[in-house]
Amino acid sequence: MSTDVCPTSRRQFLTVPAALHSFLISKPSARRFNVLLILVDDLRPQLRCYGHSQMKTPHIDQLAAEGLRFERAYCQQALCAPSRVSLLTGARPDTTRVYDLQTPLQTLRPGLVSLPLHFRKHGYETVSLGKVYHHLREDPLAWSEPPWRPKGNWAGGGYVLPSSIGLVRKRDAALAAWQKAHSRGQLPQTGFGPPWEAAPAPDHAYPDGQICERAIAELRRLRHRPFFLAVGFHKPHLPFTAPKKYWDLYQPEELPLPERRRWPDNTPEIATTNWSELRAYAGIPKRGPLDDRIARRLVHGYYACVSFIDAQIGKLLAELDRLGLRRNTIVVLWGDNGWKLGEYGAWCKHTNFELDTRIPLIISIPGQKNAGKSTKALVESVDIYPTLAEVCGLPIPAHCEGISLLPLVEDPERRWKQAAFSQYPRSPLMGYSVRTERWRYTEWIDTTRQEVKARELYDHSSTDTPSANLAGLPTYRETVNRLSALLDRGRGWRKVQSELARRY
Repeated sequence: MSTDVCPTSRRQFLTVPAALHSFLISKPSARRFNVLLILVDDLRPQLRCYGHSQMKTPHIDQLAAEGLRFERAYCQQALCAPSRVSLLTGARPDTTRVYDLQTPLQTLRPGLVSLPLHFRKHGYETVSLGKVYHHLREDPLAWSEPPWRPKGNWAGGGYVLPSSIGLVRKRDAALAAWQKAHSRGQLPQTGFGPPWEAAPAPDHAYPDGQICERAIAELRRLRHRPFFLAVGFHKPHLPFTAPKKYWDLYQPEELPLPERRRWPDNTPEIATTNWSELRAYAGIPKRGPLDDRIARRLVHGYYACVSFIDAQIGKLLAELDRLGLRRNTIVVLWGDNGWKLGEYGAWCKHTNFELDTRIPLIISIPGQKNAGKSTKALVESVDIYPTLAEVCGLPIPAHCEGISLLPLVEDPERRWKQAAFSQYPRSPLMGYSVRTERWRYTEWIDTTRQEVKARELYDHSSTDTPSANLAGLPTYRETVNRLSALLDRGRGWRKVQSELARRY
């Protein structure tokens, strides 16, 4: 094992040869492409266009029919803030050094030119609406105007029903009393109100509805100038709050629950979580499994929130069409991380498992070939920055650690990366994970001693939820050694790229 334990912190990514970029787009000579970047919080590929036939997501499905759907896209860390920083800088967590929710990018790497700042420096008006970065005032120089989020008395979680708001206030009062009585010690785990809400309310009663309305107003304002508009929706992040009409799209008794309710056999404890994010909500037990009634209600709420966001995206895209902007605007739909919906008896994200790291990604470029197709190529969030820069005719900054996806837009069946990388910290260890076509392999490394403390190997040839960790079995020793070397090098797909370069 190399002393440089992070395989992705090195300059391993090469630029795809220019000969591969025979991308058939007729760019307007008088105008540049605009960019509409849609970010969705905690959205796993739970969409009809990703094969989930029970989902009601017609507008995202239509976007997929007009663009390229990436079936194997992965985030760099299954946590909101570091995932978004990796997207918006094109750099991995070991480069940005953002691993948690408390650390803004500028406190560690103020010199990195972010994606919106890069576009602003090249004459674009850049606008941030809703949840783009985790912190509202992060990367302030990147935006032409201060980032905007809806104001309102959302009672901590986007609630609108008096019963929900009352429960939040009761929790706040109990917390204040506890703090007054205890001058020191750890705060008790308290709820953030109910984990769900179905209110007979219009879309704009909730923050995401207001974000959509503001985004439509911004499109109208920006229609005659080149723009980079980032629109970040909060749902389906907890709590699952959405207008009742979206809950009514689904019959609870028909919603599937996973069969397996335990972690894969032989999984090291450090790889798992107690899903404390969900347990903080009222009515959720502080330990142990959920009963089927609560689990089904949570699945119902997640589905409802996905359909709620789908409707907002539909309104946004309809306005783009109405203004005549679609023919000159790139649209990217991106989820910041995956989410567990009871698989393995677990919930939320915060791991290196497939369910947490796999994300939806759709890119629609005016005039692109192969609209409506999908690709099984392994791609990563860090690839989006160089992709948008290249298609808009901007230089790709040297710090970017991904590669442009334009060759895949031209040919979705093209041979591509051998691996995608993710990581998750569990102090004092860092879990580094590599996903290949078949395998997910993870090492938990003591970064002070440079020692591997635990290993995981999962076979994904037929499922997203393998039942066993195979890393300790003698039969898979050669596979473990090969993937460990790939994880350490972080550049195992260079040979494939070199073959492509010779071929073209």
